[in-house]
Amino acid sequence: MFTIARRGVLGLGAGAAALALAGAGRKARAADPVEVRVGFIPVTGVSQLFVLNGLGWAEEKGLKLTLTQFASGPNLIQAVASGGIDAYYAGVGPLIVARQKGIGVKVVAATAVEEVAVLGGKKVAEAVAKGGTIAEAFAAVAKDLGRPVKIATQPKGSVPQTVLLYWIRKVAKIDDASVEVVPLGIEETQQALLAGGVEAATIREPAITVVMEKNPEIKILVTGGQILPNQPGSVFGLTEAFIEKAPAAAQSLVDLTVKATDLLNKDPKSAAPLVNAVLGKGLLSVETVEKALVSPGSKFVADPESILESTKIFQDFQLEIGAIDKAGDLTQLFDASYYKKAVGK
Repeated sequence: MFTIARRGVLGLGAGAAALALAGAGRKARAADPVEVRVGFIPVTGVSQLFVLNGLGWAEEKGLKLTLTQFASGPNLIQAVASGGIDAYYAGVGPLIVARQKGIGVKVVAATAVEEVAVLGGKKVAEAVAKGGTIAEAFAAVAKDLGRPVKIATQPKGSVPQTVLLYWIRKVAKIDDASVEVVPLGIEETQQALLAGGVEAATIREPAITVVMEKNPEIKILVTGGQILPNQPGSVFGLTEAFIEKAPAAAQSLVDLTVKATDLLNKDPKSAAPLVNAVLGKGLLSVETVEKALVSPGSKFVADPESILESTKIFQDFQLEIGAIDKAGDLTQLFDASYYKKAVGK
């Protein structure tokens, strides 16, 4: 993991710069800023964070954000459990697991749905393209390889791992003997697929766009919406300790997440430099990130109640595969009151 400070707006392009300058002239605050330790995973599904931080909106509200990147949601939850993180921008799956284990966290906003897609390398993609069922294609590739087809995903309890197993067992109905699930970090999954270390992978944007640009023989086998309509994905969560300590700051963060969601949906071109400043690490072009922001794998939403039904399906399957010991009351995990106040409901 690594930590970053708020990015400046110089060199971000006319659209982003204009948005940033719109916040000029903000009033100095007498009170000390509220410090917020924010953990995130490197996917476009949490782009709201990069927008609200990059444009200085959080600073305008008297918030001082320290951003730390984690390799996966389960890794991030460990930091939440140890008291090192206040705010969480990552998949909903680890929060379900955390709540079931007694960790005080709340989902206060959604950020994206239908993020996780299954991509296949040349051998798998060609087998699927021949027709027949996906299960038949995987069985044929496994037979040709003389071993199960390796599919990379994130660790147990993560959204990608749960979605992958849901797809294998409930949707494609692939024989377990035909596949081997390989748990890796987000960036390691992308690298393994590109290097041919695995035959398929569950990945999210911007990795979907990146790997297909680098290797056109890699194809999308199934999109997130095809696996599970309104597939729950990334969310914005806060610890109960932070909410109790700084309720006004919690509301401000949700307000800004809603505002950033609106920008991402209406003006992705202006948002792209801000997202690239964090996710690109100097290796991606703004054009690639913009393409990722408007792909089917980047559906930005903010209403936490809009994903309750699909999250219940998700949680029930987590119980089935042993990721959790019992299904919890999702109304105790989700708190839509901040979102409703943000949108004037």
